[in-house]
Order: sequence, then C-alpha cells, then structure tokens
Amino acid sequence: MNGERDPRCAAARRTWALLLNAFGVRASVTVITLFVVLVAARSVTAANDRAASASKTIEVESVVLRLFEEAEVPAQEGGLVTGVAATEGQRVKQGELLAQIDDQVPRLAADAAKAKYDITREKATNDVKIRYAQKALEVSEAELRRSTESIEKFAKSVSQSQLDVERLTVQKNRLEAEQADHEQAIAVLEMKAQENELDSAKAEVTRRRITAPFDGVVVQVYLRKGEWAEPGQKALRIVSTSRLKAEGFIRADDAARVTANSTVEIIVELAGAGQKFVGKIAFVSPEVDPITGQVRVWAEIENREGRLRTGQAANMRIGG
Repeated sequence: MNGERDPRCAAARRTWALLLNAFGVRASVTVITLFVVLVAARSVTAANDRAASASKTIEVESVVLRLFEEAEVPAQEGGLVTGVAATEGQRVKQGELLAQIDDQVPRLAADAAKAKYDITREKATNDVKIRYAQKALEVSEAELRRSTESIEKFAKSVSQSQLDVERLTVQKNRLEAEQADHEQAIAVLEMKAQENELDSAKAEVTRRRITAPFDGVVVQVYLRKGEWAEPGQKALRIVSTSRLKAEGFIRADDAARVTANSTVEIIVELAGAGQKFVGKIAFVSPEVDPITGQVRVWAEIENREGRLRTGQAANMRIGG
C-alpha cells in the first residue's frame, strides 16, 4: 500500500508504460515496413520472371521441311496428246507450255468466230448512216425555216402544200436519224455478243494447252505423245522449291507467345554441319491436340538457292 502511494513508484510505472508504448509503435512500424518491402520484392521477382519467360526462346524439335506449293496438273479437255514439251527435272515458269492436246477443230471454230467478230465490229464502228441522216435532217430543217421566214415577210410566197411537204420531210429525216442511232446501238450489242463467242472459242483452244500453274520443277510426267487424254486426267506433277514450310509442334502454353510473322531460326544438317536459315511463322493452329497437348505451327522459309530439300529434318527456334 505504501509502495502504491509512493510518488517515486508511480513515476516509475509511468516511465515503463511510456517505454513499452514507444517500443510497440516502433515494432508495428518496423513490421509494416518489412511487409511492404517483401511484397514489392515479390512483385519485382514475378515481373522479372514474366519478362524472362516472354523473352525465352521456344525450341521446336522434330521439324520437317515440306513443300509450300505443289500441283498435279490435269488435262482440262480430252483428246490426242500431240506433244509433251516438259521433262522430269525441268524448271518451268508460270504459264509455260508443258503439253499439247489436239486443238485443230477448236482453232477452226475460233477463226470463224474471229471473222464474224470483225464483221460485226465494222458495222458497229461505221457511223456513215448516222452522219448522213443528221446532215439530211439539218438540210430539211433549214429549208423549212427559210420557207417559214418567207411566209412571215411575204404572205403566200410559199404554198401551204409545199410547207406541209417540207414539214413532212423534216419529220421523216428526224425519224431516219433516230433509226440510224438505233441500228448503231444494235450493231454494238451484236459485236459484244460475237466478242463473247470469240472469247469462248479461244478458251476452247487454251483449255487444250497444259501449262505450268506456277514457277517450279516438273517431278513427274504422266502423259506421252500419241496417247489419249481424258478430261481431268493427271498430266504432270509440279512442285515449287523456292519456298518451303518448316512444320513442327509446340506446347499449348507456348503457343500463346507465338504469332504470325514471329521470326524463327531453322537449323538443318547440311554436309555434316548445322546450317542456319531465317524465316517467319506463317501459321499457328487454333486447335490443341487432345492427346499430346501440342499445337501445330509452320514457318515459311526462302530456298531460292535450292540448298534445302523437302522431307529433311530440322530444329526450329522461335523468338528469343
């Protein structure tokens, strides 16, 4: 009791209370500071991890080089094969003649259509009749105008019957001018119809020419001169090797980081050493294989020097 009333004891208790209170405040501040620092550090680490993941190169193994363009060129029309200009291994340009099917009858039909077209074109472009009708109309209108002016100055200088004849002549010439315009319009339509027939006849000739659909290499010839071709029958096989596909599979998680035009590096073994080629992603499949969990991708790669061949295995690096 005496201790509790002792002023020195009360002062000591107040001092301890102030010290404990001060220590508690400082501890709370320290804990909060440490918590903020820890959260910031974790955020920075996560951001660094995401950046490292985004910049990480995607390695694609078991990549196969495939053809970018290939075609089994067919015969569009049936007939006797009169010539085969292409040989296996030959490089051809788009539109180059590869084989010919007998086109004698279609060519004769095209010549006849051309003659008819020339006749209709001459009719459609000949405007003599129109110019003559217009000139006759101008003359008759001038005569009627002079007769009318003469009557206005001198009564009965021109008989009424003469005036009626001149008016009828003007009307007749006006109708003839309209008729000439109408006939010219019909001639133009006939020319266009004949032009369509001519184009159709030319197409029949063209359809008997088997040509290259694109620049490439003839790798197989199915037809021979003297054989009979059926419509739709395969004539030749052409492939283009100037551009190739590098096709492979990546994980579905990595597919989200791959977009069209992403730069890739293709590594192919040539002459016992790895050779590098640069290309761009052209396709990322929107589908995930339910068994492997992978996504198909392929890149386009230039091969103008012909160093690469289809079927070769390669590795591909995307991004990085």
